[in-house]
Amino acid sequence: MFDQISEWMGSRPDWLHQSIIALVVAALAIAVALAVHYVVFRVLRRVAHASESDSDNILVRRLARPTRWALVALALVVAAREIPMLDDIWQKVAGFVMPALVGWIALAVMQAFIDAMALRADIDVADNQQARRRRTRLAIFNRIGSFVVVFVTVGLMLLSIPGVREIGVTLVASAGLAGLAVGAAAQPALKSLIAGLQMALTEPIAIDDVVIIGGEWGKIEDIRTTYVVVKVWDERRLIVPTTKFLEEIFQNWTKRGSELLGTVFLYLDPATDLAPIRAEYERQVTGNPNWDERVQAVQLTDTTPDAIQVRLLMSAKDASVLWDLRCAIREGMMDWLRRELPEAIVRRRIEPAGPLRIEAEGAAASAG
Repeated sequence: MFDQISEWMGSRPDWLHQSIIALVVAALAIAVALAVHYVVFRVLRRVAHASESDSDNILVRRLARPTRWALVALALVVAAREIPMLDDIWQKVAGFVMPALVGWIALAVMQAFIDAMALRADIDVADNQQARRRRTRLAIFNRIGSFVVVFVTVGLMLLSIPGVREIGVTLVASAGLAGLAVGAAAQPALKSLIAGLQMALTEPIAIDDVVIIGGEWGKIEDIRTTYVVVKVWDERRLIVPTTKFLEEIFQNWTKRGSELLGTVFLYLDPATDLAPIRAEYERQVTGNPNWDERVQAVQLTDTTPDAIQVRLLMSAKDASVLWDLRCAIREGMMDWLRRELPEAIVRRRIEPAGPLRIEAEGAAASAG
């Protein structure tokens, strides 16, 4: 083929001759690399689909794109050994291409590992505490690992530029002053990065945790290295800095488990008999599917001259279900009181004093 190209070129300049040969060889190398990649990954996809585990499919899918370009680069390296012009071109771009491909493959392998581990942490089950903790650690380590891989990859790519390499040597020579300057400039980023790593190790929160922070009730939707996304009950999202969960007080309702206790308060007349109320509450809570059958009680928790405070204690499997249970019990008990025990509703008693009281008693005696 090369002889035919030489005959066709005839007396044309030598650089043009070499350029066409380099282009033809590069095109053939790329075509062969793409064909090999297509065949290999077609076989791998069939093997992965035949497997019962979804991890194989994830790994093959993640590695498909970076390995395609890695094979193309490998084919160009092999072809450049035989074509001087192609070798000169490759040497100029290899410092950028090779670190980028290695970093891309490293990210793909890490993402495949994270996705495979996430499959074993299903947070849709009833008892999902361990799964939520695992998902949280995976999410944080994934972002920290991605940052490190990208940082190292970009650094290696920049080192291939002679001018940048000389600047790096100069900075190393004056490492004290440069370290102070870089440390001062990168303090917020480093603080957030360390805070994200600390959250992964100490686990003050986890994905899907129910928290109250800044007076807002919501669930942890996502945990980043610098901030946390809290989904509020009305579909709003709070963007909270990561350091806030490490430096300030907040409520975590599901730190050790999702089960919670809830209360409904009734304010009744002091003369009310609690026995029928206790029986009716037991009937309503046991018949409600949101009750988890752990705790139910009726307690007299406070008294005032005008009313008594009765606490209805109940339990549910998580915060959302508990909210629905409390609303249903509150509505059901108030409806039952209005229909069956209206005298239990709080009344304000006023007794007249002096002449008004004597007049009232005389009117009552006359009526008698």
